[in-house]
Amino acid sequence: MPKRRSLSGNCAIGVFVIACVAIVVAFCSPSWLVSDYRITGAKLNRLGLWTHCFRSLPDPQDEYQRRFFVGCRWIYDPFTTGYDQIRGYLIPPFMVATQFFFTLTFIETLINFILVLVFFLCAGPDQKRYVQLIRIIGLLLLGGGACGAIAVIVFASCANRKNWMPGQVNNFFGWSFGLAVVGVCMNLISGTLFLVECNIQKKKRKYLKESQTRFEMDQETKA
Repeated sequence: MPKRRSLSGNCAIGVFVIACVAIVVAFCSPSWLVSDYRITGAKLNRLGLWTHCFRSLPDPQDEYQRRFFVGCRWIYDPFTTGYDQIRGYLIPPFMVATQFFFTLTFIETLINFILVLVFFLCAGPDQKRYVQLIRIIGLLLLGGGACGAIAVIVFASCANRKNWMPGQVNNFFGWSFGLAVVGVCMNLISGTLFLVECNIQKKKRKYLKESQTRFEMDQETKA
């Protein structure tokens, strides 16, 4: 039986593990945009794709500023009075786009986690669909990486603009956003390595098939 994986296949698995951890943590953590902790009067604490944390955010729809939002809340919190009324302010179109594309990346990561486990634990070069499995993993990773790249580019371009989160001068991209960028890059690298592995395994299979054909022809000639 030929060797199960080449160096590119082993590296692809390792890089995918890094991508998987980074993307899952970035998807769930609330530190995509954070305020400088040294600024005592900052209204924003931090925000993620699904959670916002405020120190004291005045209701942007209340010109008299009689209502303030304090603490961390899920973006679709149904229990806080008035929170649903400012949802359009909290998640403008660019945030919807970021959520959508990074959710696609997250779903792709979960699917690929199962496929990579199959590739690592169960699949072998002697199986019929081995090359197809590797190709599917590689293409899914590249597709997820492309969606993730759109998400982080849109967020980086729009998140710290004026007239959105207060104190934009003192806000900066947090560690969750950094992990998202790392995860997207690792996704693209891992996908490329899986496609390289696919090409290597395809050539190995072709070589073995040709070797077997030559052997059979030699046996017929000797007979």
